[in-house]
Amino acid sequence: MLPLLTAPQIREADAYTIAHEPISSVDLMERASKAFVSWFINHFSDKRKSITVYCGTGNNGGDGMAITRLLHEHGYTLLNVKIARFSDRTSDDFSTNLQRLQLLPVTITELTAGYQELSETSDILIDALLGSGLNKPLSGDYERLVTYLNSLEKPVVAIDVPTGFFTDGEVMPDATVLKADLVITFQQPKINFLLPESGPYINCWEAVNIGLNETYIQSLQSPYQLVEEKDIKAWLKPRQRFSHKGTFGHALIIAGQAKTMGAALLCSSACVYTGAGLTTACIPQSGLTALNSYQAEVMAIVRQEYELPDLELDRYSAVAIGPGLGKDEDALSLLQHVLNEYDKPVVVDADGLNLLATHSKLLCELPAGSIITPHMKEFDRLFGEHDSWWQRLQTLRLKAQELKLCIVLKNSYTITGTPDGNLYFNSTSNAAMAVGGMGDVLTGIITALLAQKFTPEQACIMGVYLHGKAGDELALPNRLQVVLPGQVAARIPATVAKML
Repeated sequence: MLPLLTAPQIREADAYTIAHEPISSVDLMERASKAFVSWFINHFSDKRKSITVYCGTGNNGGDGMAITRLLHEHGYTLLNVKIARFSDRTSDDFSTNLQRLQLLPVTITELTAGYQELSETSDILIDALLGSGLNKPLSGDYERLVTYLNSLEKPVVAIDVPTGFFTDGEVMPDATVLKADLVITFQQPKINFLLPESGPYINCWEAVNIGLNETYIQSLQSPYQLVEEKDIKAWLKPRQRFSHKGTFGHALIIAGQAKTMGAALLCSSACVYTGAGLTTACIPQSGLTALNSYQAEVMAIVRQEYELPDLELDRYSAVAIGPGLGKDEDALSLLQHVLNEYDKPVVVDADGLNLLATHSKLLCELPAGSIITPHMKEFDRLFGEHDSWWQRLQTLRLKAQELKLCIVLKNSYTITGTPDGNLYFNSTSNAAMAVGGMGDVLTGIITALLAQKFTPEQACIMGVYLHGKAGDELALPNRLQVVLPGQVAARIPATVAKML
Protein backbone atom coordinates (compact mmCIF):
# COMPACT_ATOMS: atom_id res chain seq x y z
CA MET A 1 0.00 0.00 0.00
CA LEU A 2 1.15 3.53 -0.73
CA PRO A 3 0.49 5.81 2.26
CA LEU A 4 -1.23 9.04 1.20
CA LEU A 5 0.06 12.00 3.17
CA THR A 6 -1.47 15.26 4.31
CA ALA A 7 0.32 18.50 3.44
CA PRO A 8 2.12 18.70 6.84
CA GLN A 9 3.26 15.07 6.46
CA ILE A 10 4.63 15.78 2.98
CA ARG A 11 6.68 18.62 4.42
CA GLU A 12 7.93 16.23 7.13
CA ALA A 13 8.97 13.71 4.46
CA ASP A 14 10.80 16.47 2.56
CA ALA A 15 12.62 17.57 5.73
CA TYR A 16 13.54 14.00 6.70
CA THR A 17 14.94 13.26 3.23
CA ILE A 18 16.97 16.49 3.27
CA ALA A 19 18.41 15.68 6.70
CA HIS A 20 19.06 11.96 6.27
CA GLU A 21 20.00 11.40 2.61
CA PRO A 22 21.56 13.96 3.01
CA ILE A 23 20.67 16.42 0.28
CA SER A 24 20.24 20.18 0.26
CA SER A 25 16.77 21.66 -0.11
CA VAL A 26 17.64 23.30 -3.42
CA ASP A 27 19.09 20.04 -4.78
CA LEU A 28 15.91 18.16 -3.81
CA MET A 29 14.00 20.86 -5.70
CA GLU A 30 16.28 20.27 -8.69
CA ARG A 31 15.53 16.53 -8.54
CA ALA A 32 11.80 17.20 -8.43
CA SER A 33 12.07 19.62 -11.33
CA LYS A 34 13.98 17.07 -13.43
CA ALA A 35 11.24 14.49 -12.75
CA PHE A 36 8.61 17.01 -13.87
CA VAL A 37 10.51 17.95 -17.03
CA SER A 38 11.18 14.32 -17.97
CA TRP A 39 7.44 13.64 -18.00
CA PHE A 40 6.57 16.98 -19.63
CA ILE A 41 8.89 16.69 -22.62
CA ASN A 42 7.63 13.19 -23.44
CA HIS A 43 4.05 14.46 -23.67
CA PHE A 44 4.54 18.04 -24.92
CA SER A 45 7.25 17.38 -27.48
CA ASP A 46 6.47 20.27 -29.87
CA LYS A 47 9.17 22.82 -29.03
CA ARG A 48 7.56 25.38 -31.32
CA LYS A 49 4.81 25.92 -28.74
CA SER A 50 5.20 29.01 -26.60
CA ILE A 51 5.08 28.47 -22.82
CA THR A 52 4.52 30.90 -19.96
CA VAL A 53 5.43 29.76 -16.46
CA TYR A 54 3.53 31.60 -13.73
CA CYS A 55 5.56 31.58 -10.51
CA GLY A 56 4.88 32.59 -6.96
CA THR A 57 7.74 33.55 -4.67
CA GLY A 58 7.72 30.42 -2.50
CA ASN A 59 9.02 26.95 -3.17
CA ASN A 60 6.40 26.20 -5.82
CA GLY A 61 7.69 29.26 -7.67
CA GLY A 62 11.22 27.93 -7.15
CA ASP A 63 10.13 24.72 -8.87
CA GLY A 64 8.79 26.83 -11.73
CA MET A 65 12.11 28.67 -12.13
CA ALA A 66 14.10 25.42 -12.13
CA ILE A 67 11.69 23.80 -14.59
CA THR A 68 11.95 26.79 -16.95
CA ARG A 69 15.75 26.53 -16.92
CA LEU A 70 15.64 22.77 -17.59
CA LEU A 71 13.13 23.21 -20.43
CA HIS A 72 15.47 25.77 -21.99
CA GLU A 73 18.31 23.23 -21.76
CA HIS A 74 16.08 20.75 -23.62
CA GLY A 75 15.58 23.17 -26.51
CA TYR A 76 12.34 24.91 -25.56
CA THR A 77 13.16 28.50 -26.48
CA LEU A 78 9.73 30.17 -26.56
CA LEU A 79 9.68 30.53 -22.77
CA ASN A 80 8.40 33.35 -20.59
CA VAL A 81 8.24 33.63 -16.83
CA LYS A 82 5.79 35.83 -14.95
CA ILE A 83 6.41 36.23 -11.24
CA ALA A 84 3.47 37.09 -9.00
CA ARG A 85 5.32 39.22 -6.47
CA PHE A 86 2.31 40.07 -4.36
CA SER A 87 4.21 40.22 -1.06
CA ASP A 88 7.75 40.72 0.19
CA ARG A 89 8.11 37.09 1.29
CA THR A 90 10.37 34.84 -0.77
CA SER A 91 11.90 31.44 -0.07
CA ASP A 92 15.65 30.89 -0.29
CA ASP A 93 15.22 28.20 -2.97
CA PHE A 94 13.08 30.55 -5.04
CA SER A 95 15.80 33.23 -4.89
CA THR A 96 18.53 30.73 -5.82
CA ASN A 97 16.63 29.46 -8.84
CA LEU A 98 15.71 32.98 -9.94
CA GLN A 99 19.41 33.91 -9.96
CA ARG A 100 20.21 30.80 -12.04
CA LEU A 101 17.44 31.57 -14.51
CA GLN A 102 18.52 35.19 -14.94
CA LEU A 103 21.72 33.91 -16.61
CA LEU A 104 19.64 32.60 -19.53
CA PRO A 105 17.88 34.50 -22.37
CA VAL A 106 14.42 33.99 -20.86
CA THR A 107 12.00 36.91 -20.50
CA ILE A 108 11.06 37.45 -16.85
CA THR A 109 8.20 39.79 -15.96
CA GLU A 110 7.08 40.74 -12.47
CA LEU A 111 3.48 41.31 -11.48
CA THR A 112 3.26 43.44 -8.36
CA ALA A 113 0.37 43.98 -5.98
CA GLY A 114 -2.48 45.81 -7.65
CA TYR A 115 -1.15 45.20 -11.17
CA GLN A 116 -3.35 46.81 -13.81
CA GLU A 117 -3.14 44.97 -17.11
CA LEU A 118 -2.09 41.48 -18.17
CA SER A 119 -1.99 40.02 -21.65
CA GLU A 120 -1.29 36.33 -22.19
CA THR A 121 -0.66 34.89 -25.67
CA SER A 122 1.34 31.70 -24.97
CA ASP A 123 0.08 28.33 -26.15
CA ILE A 124 0.68 26.51 -22.84
CA LEU A 125 0.64 27.76 -19.25
CA ILE A 126 2.60 26.15 -16.43
CA ASP A 127 1.20 26.85 -12.97
CA ALA A 128 3.85 27.35 -10.27
CA LEU A 129 2.06 30.03 -8.28
CA LEU A 130 1.13 28.35 -4.98
CA GLY A 131 1.79 24.82 -3.81
CA SER A 132 0.53 22.39 -1.20
CA GLY A 133 1.03 24.75 1.74
CA LEU A 134 -2.11 26.76 0.95
CA ASN A 135 -4.47 26.85 3.95
CA LYS A 136 -7.01 29.50 3.02
CA PRO A 137 -9.05 30.40 -0.09
CA LEU A 138 -7.51 32.69 -2.67
CA SER A 139 -8.29 36.37 -2.41
CA GLY A 140 -7.05 39.70 -3.72
CA ASP A 141 -4.46 39.70 -6.49
CA TYR A 142 -4.08 35.89 -6.55
CA GLU A 143 -7.80 35.40 -6.97
CA ARG A 144 -7.93 38.04 -9.71
CA LEU A 145 -4.97 36.47 -11.55
CA VAL A 146 -6.39 32.94 -11.39
CA THR A 147 -9.80 34.14 -12.56
CA TYR A 148 -8.16 35.81 -15.55
CA LEU A 149 -6.08 32.76 -16.46
CA ASN A 150 -9.14 30.51 -16.25
CA SER A 151 -10.98 32.82 -18.64
CA LEU A 152 -8.33 32.17 -21.33
CA GLU A 153 -9.21 28.47 -21.53
CA LYS A 154 -5.62 27.61 -22.45
CA PRO A 155 -3.94 24.27 -21.64
CA VAL A 156 -2.60 24.43 -18.09
CA VAL A 157 -0.03 22.08 -16.54
CA ALA A 158 0.21 22.48 -12.76
CA ILE A 159 3.37 21.76 -10.80
CA ASP A 160 2.48 19.48 -7.88
CA VAL A 161 -0.87 21.16 -7.05
CA PRO A 162 -3.16 23.58 -8.93
CA THR A 163 -3.07 27.04 -7.39
CA GLY A 164 -5.96 27.46 -4.95
CA PHE A 165 -6.62 23.73 -4.50
CA PHE A 166 -6.41 22.22 -1.00
CA THR A 167 -4.52 18.92 -0.99
CA ASP A 168 -6.51 17.65 1.99
CA GLY A 169 -9.37 18.92 4.14
CA GLU A 170 -12.60 20.34 2.80
CA VAL A 171 -12.66 21.85 -0.68
CA MET A 172 -15.19 24.66 -0.83
CA PRO A 173 -17.70 24.31 -3.71
CA ASP A 174 -17.12 27.91 -4.83
CA ALA A 175 -13.32 27.84 -4.47
CA THR A 176 -11.24 29.85 -6.94
CA VAL A 177 -8.74 27.37 -8.39
CA LEU A 178 -6.57 27.51 -11.49
CA LYS A 179 -8.06 24.70 -13.57
CA ALA A 180 -5.44 22.22 -14.74
CA ASP A 181 -5.62 19.96 -17.74
CA LEU A 182 -2.75 18.04 -16.17
CA VAL A 183 -1.14 18.03 -12.74
CA ILE A 184 2.37 16.56 -12.52
CA THR A 185 2.54 15.95 -8.79
CA PHE A 186 5.53 14.96 -6.70
CA GLN A 187 5.99 11.49 -5.18
CA GLN A 188 2.33 10.56 -4.77
CA PRO A 189 -1.20 11.84 -5.47
CA LYS A 190 -2.63 14.22 -2.94
CA ILE A 191 -5.64 12.88 -1.01
CA ASN A 192 -8.13 15.35 -2.48
CA PHE A 193 -7.09 14.39 -6.03
CA LEU A 194 -9.00 11.14 -5.36
CA LEU A 195 -12.26 12.82 -4.31
CA PRO A 196 -15.01 14.10 -6.64
CA GLU A 197 -14.46 17.73 -5.61
CA SER A 198 -11.26 17.64 -7.68
CA GLY A 199 -13.28 16.99 -10.86
CA PRO A 200 -13.99 20.63 -11.83
CA TYR A 201 -10.34 21.60 -11.33
CA ILE A 202 -8.17 18.64 -12.39
CA ASN A 203 -8.67 16.80 -15.66
CA CYS A 204 -5.92 14.25 -14.96
CA TRP A 205 -2.82 13.87 -12.80
CA GLU A 206 0.48 12.01 -12.95
CA ALA A 207 2.67 11.29 -9.91
CA VAL A 208 6.45 11.37 -10.47
CA ASN A 209 8.91 9.89 -7.99
CA ILE A 210 11.33 12.46 -6.53
CA GLY A 211 13.12 10.08 -4.18
CA LEU A 212 11.63 10.98 -0.81
CA ASN A 213 12.58 8.49 1.90
CA GLU A 214 10.08 5.63 1.52
CA THR A 215 10.90 4.07 4.90
CA TYR A 216 10.05 7.33 6.61
CA ILE A 217 6.85 7.73 4.58
CA GLN A 218 5.74 4.25 5.71
CA SER A 219 6.55 5.12 9.31
CA LEU A 220 4.08 8.00 9.31
CA GLN A 221 1.25 5.40 9.47
CA SER A 222 -1.25 7.40 7.49
CA PRO A 223 -4.81 6.07 7.68
CA TYR A 224 -5.16 6.96 3.99
CA GLN A 225 -3.72 4.25 1.72
CA LEU A 226 -3.62 3.81 -2.06
CA VAL A 227 -4.01 0.20 -3.21
CA GLU A 228 -1.36 -0.94 -5.70
CA GLU A 229 -1.26 -3.99 -7.96
CA LYS A 230 1.55 -5.57 -5.94
CA ASP A 231 -0.76 -5.65 -2.90
CA ILE A 232 -3.35 -7.71 -4.76
CA LYS A 233 -0.73 -10.03 -6.25
CA ALA A 234 0.57 -10.75 -2.75
CA TRP A 235 -2.87 -12.05 -1.71
CA LEU A 236 -3.82 -14.02 -4.81
CA LYS A 237 -2.79 -17.68 -4.82
CA PRO A 238 -2.92 -20.20 -7.72
CA ARG A 239 -5.35 -23.08 -7.30
CA GLN A 240 -3.72 -26.34 -6.28
CA ARG A 241 -4.14 -29.52 -8.31
CA PHE A 242 -6.22 -31.48 -5.80
CA SER A 243 -8.52 -28.62 -4.81
CA HIS A 244 -12.22 -29.07 -5.53
CA LYS A 245 -15.44 -27.05 -5.48
CA GLY A 246 -15.72 -27.45 -1.72
CA THR A 247 -12.32 -25.81 -1.32
CA PHE A 248 -13.64 -22.53 -2.67
CA GLY A 249 -16.77 -22.17 -0.59
CA HIS A 250 -20.50 -21.95 -1.15
CA ALA A 251 -22.00 -18.48 -1.62
CA LEU A 252 -25.65 -17.54 -1.22
CA ILE A 253 -27.04 -14.51 -3.07
CA ILE A 254 -30.45 -13.32 -1.80
CA ALA A 255 -31.66 -10.98 -4.50
CA GLY A 256 -34.17 -10.05 -7.18
CA GLN A 257 -37.85 -9.47 -7.64
CA ALA A 258 -40.00 -10.05 -10.71
CA LYS A 259 -39.06 -6.67 -12.22
CA THR A 260 -35.49 -6.51 -10.93
CA MET A 261 -34.07 -9.93 -11.74
CA GLY A 262 -31.22 -8.33 -13.66
CA ALA A 263 -29.54 -7.40 -10.37
CA ALA A 264 -29.76 -10.98 -9.11
CA LEU A 265 -28.43 -12.37 -12.38
CA LEU A 266 -25.46 -10.01 -12.53
CA CYS A 267 -24.56 -10.52 -8.88
CA SER A 268 -24.73 -14.32 -8.94
CA SER A 269 -22.93 -14.48 -12.30
CA ALA A 270 -20.07 -12.34 -10.96
CA CYS A 271 -19.86 -14.65 -7.96
CA VAL A 272 -19.41 -17.65 -10.25
CA TYR A 273 -16.81 -15.95 -12.44
CA THR A 274 -14.82 -14.84 -9.38
CA GLY A 275 -14.39 -18.42 -8.32
CA ALA A 276 -16.86 -19.39 -5.60
CA GLY A 277 -16.94 -23.19 -5.62
CA LEU A 278 -20.74 -23.19 -5.47
CA THR A 279 -23.18 -20.31 -5.93
CA THR A 280 -26.85 -20.42 -4.97
CA ALA A 281 -29.30 -17.62 -5.70
CA CYS A 282 -32.40 -17.16 -3.58
CA ILE A 283 -34.84 -15.64 -6.11
CA PRO A 284 -38.58 -15.35 -6.75
CA GLN A 285 -40.31 -18.12 -8.70
CA SER A 286 -40.79 -15.72 -11.61
CA GLY A 287 -37.04 -15.41 -12.06
CA LEU A 288 -36.13 -19.08 -12.28
CA THR A 289 -36.28 -19.37 -16.07
CA ALA A 290 -34.17 -16.23 -16.47
CA LEU A 291 -31.56 -17.57 -14.06
CA ASN A 292 -31.35 -20.95 -15.77
CA SER A 293 -31.01 -19.26 -19.15
CA TYR A 294 -28.46 -16.63 -18.06
CA GLN A 295 -26.14 -18.66 -15.84
CA ALA A 296 -26.68 -22.40 -15.71
CA GLU A 297 -23.90 -22.79 -13.12
CA VAL A 298 -25.96 -21.03 -10.43
CA MET A 299 -28.25 -23.13 -8.27
CA ALA A 300 -31.55 -21.73 -7.06
CA ILE A 301 -33.68 -21.52 -3.96
CA VAL A 302 -37.10 -20.34 -5.07
CA ARG A 303 -38.99 -18.15 -2.65
CA GLN A 304 -42.75 -17.66 -2.68
CA GLU A 305 -44.48 -14.39 -1.85
CA TYR A 306 -45.30 -14.01 1.86
CA GLU A 307 -43.28 -17.11 2.74
CA LEU A 308 -39.86 -17.25 4.32
CA PRO A 309 -37.79 -19.87 2.45
CA ASP A 310 -35.84 -22.54 4.28
CA LEU A 311 -32.36 -21.19 3.67
CA GLU A 312 -30.32 -23.48 5.94
CA LEU A 313 -27.86 -20.65 6.37
CA ASP A 314 -25.21 -22.69 8.14
CA ARG A 315 -24.47 -24.39 4.79
CA TYR A 316 -22.95 -21.26 3.31
CA SER A 317 -19.45 -19.81 3.48
CA ALA A 318 -20.72 -16.35 2.55
CA VAL A 319 -24.09 -14.63 2.20
CA ALA A 320 -24.99 -11.50 0.25
CA ILE A 321 -28.37 -9.80 0.36
CA GLY A 322 -29.95 -6.83 -1.36
CA PRO A 323 -29.49 -6.46 -5.14
CA GLY A 324 -32.95 -5.94 -6.63
CA LEU A 325 -34.56 -7.37 -3.48
CA GLY A 326 -37.06 -4.58 -2.92
CA LYS A 327 -38.00 -2.84 0.31
CA ASP A 328 -41.29 -4.54 1.20
CA GLU A 329 -42.10 -6.60 4.28
CA ASP A 330 -40.90 -9.81 2.63
CA ALA A 331 -37.50 -8.26 1.95
CA LEU A 332 -37.30 -6.95 5.51
CA SER A 333 -38.18 -10.39 6.91
CA LEU A 334 -35.41 -11.97 4.83
CA LEU A 335 -32.86 -9.47 6.07
CA GLN A 336 -33.93 -9.91 9.69
CA HIS A 337 -33.80 -13.68 9.31
CA VAL A 338 -30.24 -13.57 7.95
CA LEU A 339 -29.08 -11.28 10.75
CA ASN A 340 -30.72 -13.48 13.39
CA GLU A 341 -29.53 -16.84 12.07
CA TYR A 342 -26.16 -16.24 10.35
CA ASP A 343 -23.18 -15.44 12.55
CA LYS A 344 -20.54 -14.93 9.83
CA PRO A 345 -19.90 -11.67 7.95
CA VAL A 346 -22.73 -10.71 5.59
CA VAL A 347 -22.48 -8.59 2.41
CA VAL A 348 -25.30 -6.02 2.16
CA ASP A 349 -25.93 -3.90 -0.93
CA ALA A 350 -28.64 -1.94 -2.77
CA ASP A 351 -32.10 -2.56 -1.31
CA GLY A 352 -30.49 -4.21 1.70
CA LEU A 353 -28.85 -0.84 2.43
CA ASN A 354 -32.16 0.96 1.99
CA LEU A 355 -33.69 -1.38 4.56
CA LEU A 356 -30.82 -0.69 6.97
CA ALA A 357 -31.33 3.05 6.48
CA THR A 358 -35.04 2.87 7.35
CA HIS A 359 -34.54 0.34 10.16
CA SER A 360 -31.32 1.73 11.65
CA LYS A 361 -31.27 -0.66 14.61
CA LEU A 362 -30.44 -3.46 12.17
CA LEU A 363 -27.06 -1.83 11.46
CA CYS A 364 -25.95 -2.77 14.95
CA GLU A 365 -27.08 -6.38 14.39
CA LEU A 366 -24.71 -6.98 11.47
CA PRO A 367 -22.10 -9.58 12.45
CA ALA A 368 -18.62 -8.20 13.04
CA GLY A 369 -16.66 -8.02 9.79
CA SER A 370 -19.78 -7.64 7.66
CA ILE A 371 -19.51 -5.62 4.46
CA ILE A 372 -21.79 -2.86 3.21
CA THR A 373 -21.29 -1.31 -0.23
CA PRO A 374 -23.08 2.06 -0.49
CA HIS A 375 -22.77 4.70 -3.16
CA MET A 376 -22.81 8.32 -2.01
CA LYS A 377 -26.57 8.71 -1.65
CA GLU A 378 -26.94 5.38 0.14
CA PHE A 379 -24.07 6.35 2.45
CA ASP A 380 -25.79 9.62 3.36
CA ARG A 381 -29.10 7.84 3.95
CA LEU A 382 -27.31 5.52 6.37
CA PHE A 383 -25.17 8.05 8.20
CA GLY A 384 -26.64 11.51 7.57
CA GLU A 385 -26.14 14.24 5.01
CA HIS A 386 -22.62 15.51 4.34
CA ASP A 387 -21.48 18.80 2.85
CA SER A 388 -18.26 17.42 1.36
CA TRP A 389 -16.43 14.23 0.52
CA TRP A 390 -13.81 15.04 3.17
CA GLN A 391 -16.61 14.89 5.74
CA ARG A 392 -17.67 11.52 4.32
CA LEU A 393 -14.12 10.21 4.75
CA GLN A 394 -14.18 11.08 8.43
CA THR A 395 -17.62 9.48 8.91
CA LEU A 396 -16.47 6.43 6.96
CA ARG A 397 -13.51 5.95 9.32
CA LEU A 398 -15.63 6.48 12.39
CA LYS A 399 -18.50 4.17 11.42
CA ALA A 400 -16.26 1.36 10.20
CA GLN A 401 -14.53 1.37 13.58
CA GLU A 402 -17.67 1.90 15.66
CA LEU A 403 -19.76 -0.78 13.92
CA LYS A 404 -16.81 -3.14 13.21
CA LEU A 405 -17.76 -3.22 9.53
CA CYS A 406 -15.99 -2.96 6.21
CA ILE A 407 -17.66 -0.12 4.34
CA VAL A 408 -17.09 0.13 0.59
CA LEU A 409 -17.94 3.71 -0.42
CA LYS A 410 -18.30 3.54 -4.19
CA ASN A 411 -16.76 6.32 -6.23
CA SER A 412 -14.31 6.77 -9.09
CA TYR A 413 -11.60 5.90 -6.55
CA THR A 414 -13.73 3.60 -4.41
CA ILE A 415 -12.76 3.81 -0.73
CA THR A 416 -12.88 0.86 1.67
CA GLY A 417 -13.09 1.74 5.35
CA THR A 418 -12.02 -1.04 7.73
CA PRO A 419 -12.54 -1.62 11.47
CA ASP A 420 -8.90 -0.74 12.20
CA GLY A 421 -9.53 2.84 11.06
CA ASN A 422 -7.78 2.71 7.68
CA LEU A 423 -9.20 3.99 4.40
CA TYR A 424 -8.07 2.22 1.22
CA PHE A 425 -8.41 4.11 -2.06
CA ASN A 426 -8.74 1.96 -5.17
CA SER A 427 -6.50 2.74 -8.14
CA THR A 428 -8.42 1.00 -10.95
CA SER A 429 -11.67 1.65 -12.91
CA ASN A 430 -12.72 4.17 -15.53
CA ALA A 431 -15.69 6.24 -16.66
CA ALA A 432 -16.83 3.60 -19.17
CA MET A 433 -17.98 1.58 -16.16
CA ALA A 434 -20.58 4.18 -15.17
CA VAL A 435 -23.47 1.86 -16.05
CA GLY A 436 -26.34 0.52 -13.97
CA GLY A 437 -25.61 -2.95 -12.63
CA MET A 438 -21.89 -2.43 -11.95
CA GLY A 439 -22.57 -2.39 -8.23
CA ASP A 440 -24.37 -5.73 -8.45
CA VAL A 441 -21.30 -7.23 -10.13
CA LEU A 442 -19.03 -5.80 -7.43
CA THR A 443 -21.20 -7.37 -4.71
CA GLY A 444 -20.94 -10.76 -6.41
CA ILE A 445 -17.15 -10.45 -6.69
CA ILE A 446 -16.73 -9.53 -3.02
CA THR A 447 -19.05 -12.34 -1.93
CA ALA A 448 -17.10 -14.92 -3.95
CA LEU A 449 -13.83 -13.80 -2.37
CA LEU A 450 -15.37 -13.96 1.10
CA ALA A 451 -16.59 -17.51 0.33
CA GLN A 452 -13.01 -18.43 -0.59
CA LYS A 453 -11.89 -17.55 2.93
CA PHE A 454 -10.27 -14.23 2.25
CA THR A 455 -10.73 -11.88 5.19
CA PRO A 456 -13.49 -9.28 4.87
CA GLU A 457 -10.84 -6.57 4.43
CA GLN A 458 -9.07 -8.53 1.71
CA ALA A 459 -12.35 -9.42 -0.01
CA CYS A 460 -13.29 -5.73 -0.22
CA ILE A 461 -9.91 -4.35 -1.28
CA MET A 462 -9.27 -7.17 -3.78
CA GLY A 463 -12.83 -7.18 -5.06
CA VAL A 464 -12.87 -3.47 -5.78
CA TYR A 465 -9.44 -3.64 -7.44
CA LEU A 466 -10.27 -6.65 -9.64
CA HIS A 467 -13.64 -5.15 -10.61
CA GLY A 468 -11.97 -1.94 -11.77
CA LYS A 469 -9.06 -3.75 -13.38
CA ALA A 470 -11.38 -5.93 -15.47
CA GLY A 471 -13.19 -2.77 -16.59
CA ASP A 472 -9.87 -1.14 -17.49
CA GLU A 473 -8.79 -4.13 -19.56
CA LEU A 474 -12.05 -3.99 -21.48
CA ALA A 475 -12.32 -0.24 -21.99
CA LEU A 476 -8.89 1.34 -22.13
CA PRO A 477 -7.10 -0.54 -24.98
CA ASN A 478 -9.92 0.26 -27.41
CA ARG A 479 -10.94 3.58 -25.86
CA LEU A 480 -14.46 2.31 -25.30
CA GLN A 481 -16.93 4.79 -23.84
CA VAL A 482 -19.11 2.06 -22.31
CA VAL A 483 -18.51 -1.44 -20.97
CA LEU A 484 -21.38 -3.53 -19.64
CA PRO A 485 -21.55 -5.11 -16.18
CA GLY A 486 -21.95 -8.60 -17.59
CA GLN A 487 -18.79 -8.12 -19.64
CA VAL A 488 -16.88 -7.08 -16.52
CA ALA A 489 -18.08 -10.17 -14.64
CA ALA A 490 -17.03 -12.47 -17.47
CA ARG A 491 -13.62 -10.78 -17.67
CA ILE A 492 -12.67 -11.50 -14.04
CA PRO A 493 -11.06 -14.95 -14.62
CA ALA A 494 -8.70 -13.51 -17.25
CA THR A 495 -7.90 -10.52 -15.05
CA VAL A 496 -7.01 -12.77 -12.14
CA ALA A 497 -4.94 -15.07 -14.39
CA LYS A 498 -2.78 -12.15 -15.53
CA MET A 499 -1.94 -11.30 -11.94
CA LEU A 500 -0.92 -14.78 -10.77
